[in-house]
Amino acid sequence: MRQAEGLPRGARRLPVLVAALAVSWALPLLLHTLGLDLVLIPVLVLTTASLIRVGGGLLDRLVVAAFLLCGAVMAFGLLFSVWPWGLAPVPGTGLLLSVLSVSGWLACRRPRIPLRLRGSDALVLGTAAVAWRYFHHPLAGKSTADRLAYFATSEDRLGHFSYFDGIHHVGGYAFLHQEAAKAYMMTPAEAVYPQGSHFLLAWTDVLVKSSTDGGSGLDMTHRYLLYVLAAYALFCGALVWAARWIGGPRLRGWRTAAVCATVAAVMMSGSMAQLVEWGFDSEIFGLLFLAVALALLVRPAMGRAEFVLVGVAALVSVTFVYNLYGVLVGITLAAVLVVHRRRFAPHRLVVGALAGGALIAGLPSVLSVLTKLDVAKTSNLAGPMVIPDRPVFIGCGLLALVAASLPVNRRTGTGQMVLALVLGATAVIGVFGAWQKHTIGQYSYYFEKLAAAGLVIALVSLGLVGLMLQPAARTTGSPLRRRAGLLLHSGVATAAALALFGNVQWGVPSGWGHPSAWYDSPMIKWARGESENDIGPAAKTLARRDLNGVDSPVIALYGNDTYLNLRSTFLAQILTHRAGTMVGLYDVFHVKIGGPAAVDEKDYQASLDRLKGAIASCPEPPTVLVGDRKAADRLKQELAGAGSAATVVYAPLK
Repeated sequence: MRQAEGLPRGARRLPVLVAALAVSWALPLLLHTLGLDLVLIPVLVLTTASLIRVGGGLLDRLVVAAFLLCGAVMAFGLLFSVWPWGLAPVPGTGLLLSVLSVSGWLACRRPRIPLRLRGSDALVLGTAAVAWRYFHHPLAGKSTADRLAYFATSEDRLGHFSYFDGIHHVGGYAFLHQEAAKAYMMTPAEAVYPQGSHFLLAWTDVLVKSSTDGGSGLDMTHRYLLYVLAAYALFCGALVWAARWIGGPRLRGWRTAAVCATVAAVMMSGSMAQLVEWGFDSEIFGLLFLAVALALLVRPAMGRAEFVLVGVAALVSVTFVYNLYGVLVGITLAAVLVVHRRRFAPHRLVVGALAGGALIAGLPSVLSVLTKLDVAKTSNLAGPMVIPDRPVFIGCGLLALVAASLPVNRRTGTGQMVLALVLGATAVIGVFGAWQKHTIGQYSYYFEKLAAAGLVIALVSLGLVGLMLQPAARTTGSPLRRRAGLLLHSGVATAAALALFGNVQWGVPSGWGHPSAWYDSPMIKWARGESENDIGPAAKTLARRDLNGVDSPVIALYGNDTYLNLRSTFLAQILTHRAGTMVGLYDVFHVKIGGPAAVDEKDYQASLDRLKGAIASCPEPPTVLVGDRKAADRLKQELAGAGSAATVVYAPLK
């Protein structure tokens, strides 16, 4: 590689390495002193981008660099979790910059970043910007307490935040600090749940705060929600980029616009936007990394060194974040070594490095299986489901099969890879679905998670489908006229894709006298504030009044709605960094006490027994918040008579 750049391999100079290592530590120290550790993230991305040789455009290079950085942070997180400095910003970033410095010196590479931009970059970045705009809109101008209503839209997000909170406090992966982590998350999550995204967010949050102290639970929930919204926006943009990457340099002009706008329209108007409302935060990150990983592996337009880095980063990032999707990365990597065997497979170092990456990637999953994870039982869990748009999923997948099977593409590596990926993913999803049908008689929670990965594969494969469209003929005339024609055709193609796949009517009145389906999509509903749900008043009351000065577990019984009581209680624990107590407090789901409505005496006594069980599970006497005065007075007498040390407080909702 050095010779290709016109410099002899023996030209390494030790003073250059010493200077680079000095800067690698001096810069983090300086920025930490100034409270600007966040600047280290773009520094790391740009440094990585300057040393790799993937992609001829600026955006391509930055996407690959950011992907490699995320994989590196998660992998080095194993070291960060056991060394004495934990997630402290200076040691971690200093080590990462040092690794980059040594790697660049050994490879004899001078920093170099392509500055070329493509017109379709606007579609990639625009998709992410539009998604962010809509999802952030209902939060704009609201206080941190008011934003809690959008944070606490589901139990799943409360759980995910507790993993993030736990990693923040223990200074590393929870599965490497299981006893300490139990205080912050419900056991056995500290041992069995994939923690890659939570670790990555905790590491990022330390740089944002310039401190390992995350601050109050309320402030942490605010930042965490912003990270999740940004992740979904990046996911949408990454899918558009991935489809364009697979299309390669032959995908140009209006065809690029058609492909990119189609992917953007599906993501912004389809059911996948519900991932945010339902709190499927790990799935969002898992699909984000899966999209980038599959794109880079399907069209591995890079040298062997970069291929190894991308392959290892794909295994680590996807499997650490959502191990269910690691199977798809494994299938794709195997296909690459077959399809591109002349480039990669004969080299033992390539295969050995990928095998080592697979061992690192599988470490957390193996540990969870060997300790507390029941794979068969977990695979059949029930729960709320975000169901990918079946017509889009099936239709785009079939189009990808048609495009990949055409003679003109069967002879190309990208065509063979798309064919292998679509058929392999179909087999995995089909076998898993058949197994669920055989064992529980229906498709359940994790089948739809796999189906979401199938939708990602179908959408990114549109890059190959786009090549089947008729390219625009070269036109004569001035450069300005040619550019104007290109912009016109690309704009019309974009508008057509948004109309066909996003239900955008562009101001044309509806024949049924009501707004188009675009306005009924999950993302638009979120933007209108329709996802706040009934947790809003309880969340605000907890944050503004009822948790002030409380230093004990909290049971929130604001009414007779058992599910509201459960979510309010869960929210109270994470705001006070006590989510580990929720294992026993889940009995609150059966407590119908707290509201003014009359409750049958039999139900009251059953609820009281459940409440006593929840109180007994607490490591110390809890504070019980009751929304109705009469209910609070009676409950105080009942618990005192039973010898309970719990403190009952009348706390009406406001």
